Amino acid sequence: MAMFNLSEDTPKGTQIYVLNGTDPEGQPVKYGMTFEPGYKEYFRVHPKSGAVTLIEELDREAQDDIEFFVSISDGLNKVVEKVSVIVTDANDERPQFQNMPSIVDVPENTTSGSSIFKVQAVDRDIGSGGSVTFFLQSSEPSTKFAIDHHSGVLRIKPGEALDYEKFRTHFITVVAKDGGGVYKGKQQVMSSSATLTINVIDTQDTPPEFVGTPYFGYVYEVSSPGSEIFTVIAKDGDMDNPNPIIYSLESGADGVFAINKTSGCITLKVYPADLRREVFNIKVKASEVSPEGKRLDFAVTTVTIKVVDLNNHPPTFFGENGPQNVFELTMYEHPPEGEFLRGLKITVNDSDQGSNAKFHLRLVGPGRMLRVVPQTVLNEAQVTVLVEDSAAMDFEKSQFLTFKLLAIEIDTPERFSATADIIIHLLDTNDNAPKFTSDFYIARIPENSPGGSNVVSVTATDPDSGLWGVVRYSIYGSGADLFFIQADSGIIYTQPWASLDAEVKSKYNFYVKAEDTEGKYSLAEVFVTIIDLNDHSPEFNENSLEKTMVIGAPVKVEAIDEDAEEPNNVIEYSIMKADPDNIFDIDADTGEIKLKPYIKSMDIVQNITNQKDCTWSVVVQAKDRGSPSFSTTTVIKIDITEAIKSRLISYFLSLRTRPWTVFSICLSIVVLAIILTVFISTIIFWKSVKKSRTQLKGPLTSFLLKSRENPMHLLGLISGVIIIMVFVTVLISTIIFMRNNKSNKILPSRRIIRRKRKPRRQDDFQQPFRDGQEIPTADNINCNNNIKVCSHHRAPPSPPNAPIMPPPLPSHYRHGDREWAVPTVSASVASKTKRKSHRSKDNPVNSALVSELKLRLEQKNMANRY
Repeated sequence: MAMFNLSEDTPKGTQIYVLNGTDPEGQPVKYGMTFEPGYKEYFRVHPKSGAVTLIEELDREAQDDIEFFVSISDGLNKVVEKVSVIVTDANDERPQFQNMPSIVDVPENTTSGSSIFKVQAVDRDIGSGGSVTFFLQSSEPSTKFAIDHHSGVLRIKPGEALDYEKFRTHFITVVAKDGGGVYKGKQQVMSSSATLTINVIDTQDTPPEFVGTPYFGYVYEVSSPGSEIFTVIAKDGDMDNPNPIIYSLESGADGVFAINKTSGCITLKVYPADLRREVFNIKVKASEVSPEGKRLDFAVTTVTIKVVDLNNHPPTFFGENGPQNVFELTMYEHPPEGEFLRGLKITVNDSDQGSNAKFHLRLVGPGRMLRVVPQTVLNEAQVTVLVEDSAAMDFEKSQFLTFKLLAIEIDTPERFSATADIIIHLLDTNDNAPKFTSDFYIARIPENSPGGSNVVSVTATDPDSGLWGVVRYSIYGSGADLFFIQADSGIIYTQPWASLDAEVKSKYNFYVKAEDTEGKYSLAEVFVTIIDLNDHSPEFNENSLEKTMVIGAPVKVEAIDEDAEEPNNVIEYSIMKADPDNIFDIDADTGEIKLKPYIKSMDIVQNITNQKDCTWSVVVQAKDRGSPSFSTTTVIKIDITEAIKSRLISYFLSLRTRPWTVFSICLSIVVLAIILTVFISTIIFWKSVKKSRTQLKGPLTSFLLKSRENPMHLLGLISGVIIIMVFVTVLISTIIFMRNNKSNKILPSRRIIRRKRKPRRQDDFQQPFRDGQEIPTADNINCNNNIKVCSHHRAPPSPPNAPIMPPPLPSHYRHGDREWAVPTVSASVASKTKRKSHRSKDNPVNSALVSELKLRLEQKNMANRY
């Protein structure tokens, strides 16, 4: 490793050398390495392999020669040698400035090309990496300086000059770069920069400068000799070291103006009346004076002096008789837009001259009703006021209008102004129609009120004055026949002959008209509701006065109240008297009458009464809920009967009201019969053919033998027969159905109500049990329980079905758990004479039902006899 070279950019941990040694006796050797005490250890050797590794970073600039000792030993003997490693340079150092950043003062009169500063920088690398060159990096668009790349001398560029008055300070960035070199295997150039501040020092090289040019002065009519007209100001261009300034008049003064040489104040020497021109252009000279009193640089400017009128007269308004500040006018409201107010004669004048007599006109007042022309005046003008918003000039809003007419000077410092009041008295016109306090009125009046009753009072107002504000009322419309209105007061009454009835008509609406004397009008709608009074008693339906009751099923009575509204037409039912007593219960809301729960059979009925026909009388009261309340009583004849025993008979009886079921059964029987006949005939035929073909004769036999070869012929024949039989069955069933519809239709009696009522809860007689038992149900055989009310305008419902026989009672049946529905029979009818009502009529269906029940009862009695 003698004279071993190692670059300073060698990475730490790099193996830089391998020691090699042997022992003559062949013993294994070990390698070692030591440094002088106090020196940094840069390397380490592996004791067996002899590999030398760099363990610290190298820096040639800090230590360029490293000395240490290497040794080899076999355990008994040891050989030590001193080794020196030379650290070679790598380009890892930047140039370092020696005298920057720095500040340099340079007089502004320094000649171009002169040297003003020398930049010094050092790079500690050697070779090309240690050489330094200099460059300028300026933020200014065009720098006035240049630098020598090698020596670093900074000079003012040829042809450039420093100017204190333009730039007092220059900031220059100097960049120092090295020559480049290798670092960690790559070529790199390193640089550094610093800022040099150059302060420009002012020198006496600039003439004086006038401040605030151009200059204008004015001579007014009130000026006098000695009055100050204008003052000029000049300053030395060399601001850091200024010289005193003196002023003088060069030309244009004509002997009528003078100037103070130190202050620059120009004064008038004569009266304004002695001036022969209106404009003077005076040349004023400002000169620098050295400390020795010598005049140096100078500057000349022009001062323009105008002879003008003094603004000492404000604008003034004039009327027909001289100056005037209040103008009054009387006119009708809503004049046409764009029309000028003819009754106003206004003139405005300013006695000054030129710009002093120029002013603005402006009209200030409520809204933008009026506009003034002209808006700009010079000296004098006739003022015209135009209408801009006609609708706003409304007598009903304000009977007089006040405006301010302003005249304000424009270009004068005094801004003199004048004001005048314009007062307009408005006259009314008929420009408004009467207006109601509401678009509609709602009134309620009891029915049966006497003629001439007060209904409602309407009010309309017309804001116009005088006769135009008088309002007359009238009514019209399809609903106004029963009413009239007082033309002057607006009170609506019923006609003297009018009879109000809520049951006939409860709602009226019509229009009321409010009109002024010239025919302008407005309308409002009136809604009158006739309040229903309880003035009708309930009336029983004649069809409800005799009933046939099947044990276990209720019957229903009905009464009708002619009143129009609830609660006057809501009826409550009660049993006043029964013979025998304590047998029946009645539902207060629906009027359904049923036997007490303990009456389960005709045997119990026979024990109560000895009458064979079991006809009992019940006095039923129907009472409305109005105030005062009215009631009606009637006697209901109720025949008690028992259910038919045979289910089959009951089923066939029920089929009379279900023709489509009959049709379905007949059709099914016919189709099955046809199929069975064809099947049997085919079997017999084929057996006969097998037994003896020769025995079969005739056209049918011949056809069948031929169809054996062509079976489609036989199939077509059979299909045709089936179709004909089906058609005949449908025809017969349809005729039966139509006949039943005409003669045997049984409908429940209906309650005819004109007004729709709120739905009421009705007891479910089809499902009286709630404990989960499956109890057979019967149809509504009495045709009156659980019937919804409907209007007589609706179509009648389909006929009810006949009941079927109930099954035998279950083993767990308890007495009083269930009332069975059975067919009904009828008996005599006892009715109470009642007032004729247009709402109820005799129902022929009910008569048919009674006849049917009588027939069945007679058949049953005859069967019992035999």
